[in-house]
Amino acid sequence: MSRGIIFGNRILDIVFIAWFIAQFYKVLTTIFSDGKLNIRRMWETGGMPSSHSSTVSCLTTCIGIRHGISSDIFAIAIILSGIVMYDATGIRRAAGKQAGVINQFVEKIPLMLGEKRYEKYFGKEKSEKLKELLGHTPFEVLVGCILGIGVGLIFTDYLQG
Repeated sequence: MSRGIIFGNRILDIVFIAWFIAQFYKVLTTIFSDGKLNIRRMWETGGMPSSHSSTVSCLTTCIGIRHGISSDIFAIAIILSGIVMYDATGIRRAAGKQAGVINQFVEKIPLMLGEKRYEKYFGKEKSEKLKELLGHTPFEVLVGCILGIGVGLIFTDYLQG
């Protein structure tokens, strides 16, 4: 059997494809929604679909195809996939919502204190906004999961070749 491209590992090749499709979709949708190319979306978190979900579900699918669903490594992969997807919709999403509230509060501090008092306590520079797009909706995670499974299944012959 021939080796894969990334570290000689065919599973990593396919998982990279699933991640790339999810992230590139975000770049494309930004072009259509904002009318401009934002290549940074390729490496940013959050949004549709969840690249975390597409990556771990593709990994789990590939391991299941390659090693069987009764293997120990498949069990590990499915548990870790569940944790990652739960985290994406739970903790990371909540952190993004909290960042939004904090950002709104920080914007209002100069109005509440007045510019002079604000500068006295915090300096002249305004604080950098916290990143709000951290997690995913359950639907974004579901779409990412379906994407990852689909990519893994499409490349079954490559995995077994």
